Amino acid sequence: MSPNTGNGSVYEEGTVEAPKRNCLAVLVDNEPGVLARVVGLFSGRGYNIESLTVDEVDHKTHLSRITIVTSGPPMIIKQIEAQLGRLIPVRQVVNLTVQGKFVEGCLAYIKLIGNFDQRDAAKQIARRLGARIVDTTDTTIMFEMTEATHKIEEMIDALRPHGKLEVARTGSVAMASGEAVLELPGAERKTA
Repeated sequence: MSPNTGNGSVYEEGTVEAPKRNCLAVLVDNEPGVLARVVGLFSGRGYNIESLTVDEVDHKTHLSRITIVTSGPPMIIKQIEAQLGRLIPVRQVVNLTVQGKFVEGCLAYIKLIGNFDQRDAAKQIARRLGARIVDTTDTTIMFEMTEATHKIEEMIDALRPHGKLEVARTGSVAMASGEAVLELPGAERKTA
């Protein structure tokens, strides 16, 4: 690897391959500090996290699933996967992008503040893009949309000309298509 260019990011190290968006699924022990360790791995090495979600997926075994979206050349992504895999609370790392077909989505609440005509136009946009109305007042309308990231971006862009927007959204969640699963039934905790 060539030396860093000085801005703290590993992405401008003169790599030949262009950065590519990757979606990683990480199965971890649900215990204090795990998320901080995972995020620390990224920030300590100058990697960027574009999206991050986490929640417990198995209460009995205390396992959580973290979905991380990051971009980088394949060599950097492989390094990220290997470094994640070496963290003690990490049970499994799967690059869904490399593995094959997967389904990815995100939840967004989008509030439009505007007049009656703007709200009517916004309702038509929402109907066309599959969002649903979850709250209205005399001057606002709020939509809920569960969809792929690019579709949510399309909704936001379409609503911008119609008034002031406030947006709250989750990060991406993703799962492999078909029979591939991310689970380690009865797996022992790995040690250093």
